[in-house]
This record gives sequence, C-alpha cells and structure tokens, in this order.
Amino acid sequence: MPETIDKLMDAFAGESQANRKYLAFAKKAEEEGLPQVAKLFKAAAEAETIHALNHLRIAGKVGTTLSNLDEAISGETFEFKQMYPEYIAISQKEKNKAAEWSFNIANKVEEIHAELYSKLLAALKENKTIPNTDYYVCKVCGNTVENNAPDKCSICGAPMTQFFKVN
Repeated sequence: MPETIDKLMDAFAGESQANRKYLAFAKKAEEEGLPQVAKLFKAAAEAETIHALNHLRIAGKVGTTLSNLDEAISGETFEFKQMYPEYIAISQKEKNKAAEWSFNIANKVEEIHAELYSKLLAALKENKTIPNTDYYVCKVCGNTVENNAPDKCSICGAPMTQFFKVN
C-alpha cells in the first residue's frame, strides 16, 4: 500500500504539472489567434486538475482546514527559507538573470503566502470570526494582497491594472 501512495503522489505531481503546462499552451494559442486550440488545451487542463485532485484525495493528503493551513505554511516557509535561496544562488552562479528574477519574485511571494495563511490559522485557532477579505493577485509576479489592489506592485512594480480579483 505505501508504494501505491507514492504512485498516487507521483501521479498528482504529473497531473498538476500538465494542468499548468496546458494553460500556458492555451495562452500561447490565444496569442497566436488559435482559439479552438486554446479551448482544447483549457479542457485538457481542467481534466488534469480533476485527476490530480482525485489522486491527492485518495492518497489521504487533504486533511482538515487547520491541518491544511499548517501544511501550506510549512510548504511556503520551506520554499522561501530554503528552496528559493538555493535556486537563486545557482542562477546567480550561472548568470541566468531571467531565472534569478523568476526565483526572486516567487521567493518574496511565498513569504507573503505563509503570512496570509498564518493569519487565518491564528484566527481559526482563537475562534475569531474570519472577516470577508478580497484577495488580488499580480499577473506579472503573483504578489497576493488583501482588500484592494495597490497602485503599484510592491514586488515587481507592475501597475494596478495587472492585478486581478480572486473570486
């Protein structure tokens, strides 16, 4: 049975990557004026999401909201404290400025995510009412902010028009 769980998690990773890849492919097809191709890539991406969520659920990796928040905080903290600093150093050593930029912005945003998750987890643990908060995400760097989109992104400098509201 443990090997099956390992395989479910491998399949989850593969399906998750396929989803993101197909969405990138759909965006490119739209840019190239091929809406039908984009539509198929989007449909396949949705199917891959269904597969990924099934694998994750069956592997027993979706817990209570409290445990899910704990896991999310742990994952985001690992990324901004260990993973991305290592990746940034490698990209600097190899003088790959584009990769360094991508790793740097992701690193900064992962720390924000950990803080946002921690705030909600603390409120839940203290039995506080969680206020209805809007979240806005920068299309350029992924910066995630509460309540209102800023005039300018604090991570990448993008204007407010590059933020979208998450529903």
